[in-house]
Amino acid sequence: MLGGGIFKGMAVTLRNFVGSYFDKERLTTKEYAWRTDDKLPERAGDYPKEEAEQLSDTTTVTHYSRNFPMLLHDEGEPMDTVRCVACQICERECPPQCIYIEKSKDKKERGGNKAQFYPATFDIDVSVCMSCQICVEVCPFDAIVMNSQFELSTPDRFGGLLLRRDDLLKSNDYYHKIHPEEAAARDKRIADEKAAKEAKKKAAEEAKKKAAEAKAKAEAEAKAKEEAGGIEKPTETPDTPPADTKKEGNAE
Repeated sequence: MLGGGIFKGMAVTLRNFVGSYFDKERLTTKEYAWRTDDKLPERAGDYPKEEAEQLSDTTTVTHYSRNFPMLLHDEGEPMDTVRCVACQICERECPPQCIYIEKSKDKKERGGNKAQFYPATFDIDVSVCMSCQICVEVCPFDAIVMNSQFELSTPDRFGGLLLRRDDLLKSNDYYHKIHPEEAAARDKRIADEKAAKEAKKKAAEEAKKKAAEAKAKAEAEAKAKEEAGGIEKPTETPDTPPADTKKEGNAE
């Protein structure tokens, strides 16, 4: 029959449409699991996972999901421990140019390290971002990683989708909760690099110290030899003049 497939498809659609009014389990995407007004059916399984902190931030369950970038800071006040130094590499490398950064005029000491610049402004337009993670790959300070937030809908299609610096700042502990394996590997690499740098610095200081000691020792030995040589040097006696043989001959 000509057009039979269309009628069969419409019949399936009609059956599901009518059935949804009588069987709520057919509406597996009606509400999210953390909302108390309605729950996903049991067959929906463990997604989204009901963990208070994750669900409050609307993050996904899987450790491998990636959505939009976020800025990491270590323990303490976010702007006192933020890893970003506003080098603007991610801004230059971003394919859709959705990152905007303004470098601070002053510098701050962070975590006992030397003073560094920090981002006075750091904006990401998530309506343009394509989640390519190139910003994560090019960051030399491990300051930007991917978040797993997924519910970012807003009635404001312009300002509401422009994430400011304070919106992007997340703690390293939060990073460990959403991507534990990746965060642990990243922290280990950072710790190893720091230890190697400190060992190299210590070795250079030791070599410098030994060189200075060797130089001082050599100078002391040279000075001692010079002083010893001055004491032992014999006094010069005048040469005895030769006898005057001519006078002796005349005397004879």
